[in-house]
Amino acid sequence: MTTTQDTTAPVRLERVRKVHGSGERAVTALDDLTLAFPAGTLTAVMGPSGSGKSTLLHVAAGLEPPTSGRVELAGHDLAALDERRRTVLRRDHLGFVFQASNLVESLTAAQNVALPARFARRRTAPERIAAALDAVGLADRAHHRPAQLSGGQQQRVALARALVTRPRVLFADEPTGALDRAAGQHVLRLLRALVDEHGQTTVMVTHDPAAAAIADTVVLLTDGRVADRFTPDPAAPPAERAAAVAARLTRQETR
Repeated sequence: MTTTQDTTAPVRLERVRKVHGSGERAVTALDDLTLAFPAGTLTAVMGPSGSGKSTLLHVAAGLEPPTSGRVELAGHDLAALDERRRTVLRRDHLGFVFQASNLVESLTAAQNVALPARFARRRTAPERIAAALDAVGLADRAHHRPAQLSGGQQQRVALARALVTRPRVLFADEPTGALDRAAGQHVLRLLRALVDEHGQTTVMVTHDPAAAAIADTVVLLTDGRVADRFTPDPAAPPAERAAAVAARLTRQETR
């Protein structure tokens, strides 16, 4: 399958190969992968277990180096940067949301949102923290600790924490995987609104067709390669979009 290069994409991978281990135990997680994530879009990455989904996210975000190939992030070739400069680039341009919210239990929601700036030895204006919590519907929970919040609320705090630095790219790894259906739908609506209303570039790894159905583009991986790439019908009802994504995934897995 031919992929289209997008020169405006803040994240680009060109002929990326990622091999874990060596010798007889070597496992190829990404195999000659070329992919771009256009600015202001939401891309869902799906595939069976072991297809390379999480490795793709880690390599694209500069958390793991590729074995070969080029990874470009915010206009920078990651291979040309030392670890300190890669860390600064991630800090200044990326946001991360994972399946586990990873909040610090002893801190309030507002203090958790402020953590990225504290680690960077920067001060975040209180109004920016308040705005981030307001954006995820938790303005009235700023002084609550994680134990006082539901699982869905904790994940929304994690989302606010990822967005407080106003990153160019948001990486989300199974952001609704640990949530019930209602909480998961709330988080998905927030992710979609961030793209539509604020132009947030988002890359989301998910196994859930309902989550992938909100994306502008769905990328299906098989054995570290792009097996399929399509756009869910935005005019279709949510249930029909999710069913269409599930059917496409099943069809690819049975080839």
